[in-house]
Amino acid sequence: MVKNAFISVISEEENRGAVEFQVFRFTNKIRRLTSHLEVHKKDYLSQRGLRKILGKRQRLLAYLAKKNRVRYKELIGQLNIRETKTR
Repeated sequence: MVKNAFISVISEEENRGAVEFQVFRFTNKIRRLTSHLEVHKKDYLSQRGLRKILGKRQRLLAYLAKKNRVRYKELIGQLNIRETKTR
């Protein structure tokens, strides 16, 4: 899985505050919550938490896309997430 390769790259840097690491952590939380919500459809607090995490990840990705487009493309490729639509 991409996760192990990506963790090794991040751990070498020892930079837990990096945008890439934050997006990686949010992506893992989103995947975990999504699988939880498939079983527990009426867990509205988890749905709210998922929406908040999605918004945070979207803002971080928008920041990264604005600052460094190459790193952005590389990150969404590694995490296998869709590219956000720009306005």
